[in-house]
Amino acid sequence: MKILVINGPNLNMLEKRNSQQYGELSLVEIENTISTKFPEHIFRFYQSNHEGEIIDLIHFSEEEYDGIIINPGGYAHTSIAIRDALEIVKIPKIEVHLSNLSKREDFRQKLVTASACNGYISGFKENGYLAAVFLIEEILKDVI
Repeated sequence: MKILVINGPNLNMLEKRNSQQYGELSLVEIENTISTKFPEHIFRFYQSNHEGEIIDLIHFSEEEYDGIIINPGGYAHTSIAIRDALEIVKIPKIEVHLSNLSKREDFRQKLVTASACNGYISGFKENGYLAAVFLIEEILKDVI
């Protein structure tokens, strides 16, 4: 199985962010953890601080990938364009947030992008990505 893992703005700076919110691991360490836990799958990891780059990647994802894991970062609360791109593609999509958004600021309570995904995971730090891989596997079992 091939899974595209997209990380949005500021996730390349995890080691400089609040570790109580985001965990102790850098983005590279999270990527290594995913690959190590699921060696039977092929992952493409992508991080961008630019909305258009994320949208372009989503547009072409169905041609090459079986599923998408996306942490849109702050775009989760603002980007109708990323939401619309996610809605267009028909492969399984799981949104992941490292922090527990329900315990965060009011402006983080509205998720624009999550409704275009099969579901979302929030608050389990790097383990949210691992759960998302498992969920994509389960969704695809039902399809095959």
